[in-house]
Amino acid sequence: MAIMQGETLVTEIRQLDQKGSGLAVVWRENELGTPKKLKLTIPRTLPGEKVRVAVDRPEKRRTKAIPEEILEAHPERILPPCPHFERCGGCVWQHWAYEGQLKQKTAHVKEAIAAQGFDPALVRDTIRMDEPWHYRNKMEFTFAPDGSLGLHEQGNFRKIIPLETCLIAGKEMVEGAMEVAAWVKERGLKGYDKDKHEGLLRHLMVRQSFATGEMMLALFATEAPDGDLEEAARDLSERIGRKFPQVKSLLWLENTQWADRTQAEKTHVLSGRDFIYDEMSGYGYRLWFDTFFQTNPVQAQKLVDLAIEMGQPKKTEKMIDLFCGVGTFSLPFADRVGELAGIEIVETSIESAKRNAKDNGISNTYFLAKDARKGIDEVLESFGKPELLLLDPPRSGAGGKVMRKIGRARPQRIVYVSCNPDTFATDIKELEPFGYKLTAVQPVDLFPHTTHVECVSQIVLKL
Repeated sequence: MAIMQGETLVTEIRQLDQKGSGLAVVWRENELGTPKKLKLTIPRTLPGEKVRVAVDRPEKRRTKAIPEEILEAHPERILPPCPHFERCGGCVWQHWAYEGQLKQKTAHVKEAIAAQGFDPALVRDTIRMDEPWHYRNKMEFTFAPDGSLGLHEQGNFRKIIPLETCLIAGKEMVEGAMEVAAWVKERGLKGYDKDKHEGLLRHLMVRQSFATGEMMLALFATEAPDGDLEEAARDLSERIGRKFPQVKSLLWLENTQWADRTQAEKTHVLSGRDFIYDEMSGYGYRLWFDTFFQTNPVQAQKLVDLAIEMGQPKKTEKMIDLFCGVGTFSLPFADRVGELAGIEIVETSIESAKRNAKDNGISNTYFLAKDARKGIDEVLESFGKPELLLLDPPRSGAGGKVMRKIGRARPQRIVYVSCNPDTFATDIKELEPFGYKLTAVQPVDLFPHTTHVECVSQIVLKL
């Protein structure tokens, strides 16, 4: 029961939304005495908690509320260790003990597949991280118009929270980012204003291989590092080289587009090369600033191991790796099958996959840069029917048309690696009419303190 006190409400959190915020409902009477429902979204709350919240627009049907006081706390509530947690949008669950987060992620996967008619008992407990901090090998920070470096505020894309630390990024990455931030302040450089479309510095991308230790610092700016900026760029290169010998790639990337993305029209290498070396599963990879690679290498290795375990690859078999990227799954599987064909729409990723296969001495692969739906047809015609198919689509899923093409191709075994349990569940539903059965789903926590969860699943053709 909720009690209204002006614009202050006391209510109970019923459940969490997909972004990790609490949901509550308040019933009030309007001027005619008719009950009216007010739906509240309350960040930094947990299921079952009783909270006092401030509501700016109580007359609306749905609104966001700020928690003023936790009156009855969830037993798994803890103090968030990061000083930026209440404002920064990088994490949403630092106030929740890690075991509680894992249970919530398992429940999410079970609910998603149950909604499509699958047995939730097929879902195993989410595989945890032994050390759920400083796990990311890539971060993208944003500059505020005054030159401060940080991350976006929760729910406010235009507000940048200046950072002193980041507990989910690798420690050396944070140190490198803070050095760049200090250089910007000392030089009096301005950040990019998204409203006025003016200013110099837009983003800083930091990525580091946990295997090789090599680091990349990529600065995105609206101008080239010449003229008045040449001396400043030289100073940055010298101080990074002096303090961070592990930085093997220091880049200045020109981006004059209005879209707020880490893209580049021209690359300037201030020091080192334009890529770094990384390793996974014993295979070497070259990573450029725009290369997609798993951002949690510890847990990504578990994804690969699980995919191999569920896929049961054999040297006598053909395999298709759909949405193959730069070959994260392709290379370890290629060593275990007779032939492997990889399909990926991003041409630069396919070029990287080819190069990575060559660098690792793998010669039984064929990579095609094409949309998944059309690519399957082309590969089936030239490559033949595969016994094994792996797909690792984006969050939007593979889609019904692609899944039906997979069903008609009739591979004996399918391994689906997913970063979105909801689209995963709707995708695999498409395979049932073709005689496929879901046999196992293993969630893996790649992103502690966020709502995201990955899954590896095994799907087999019933004889």
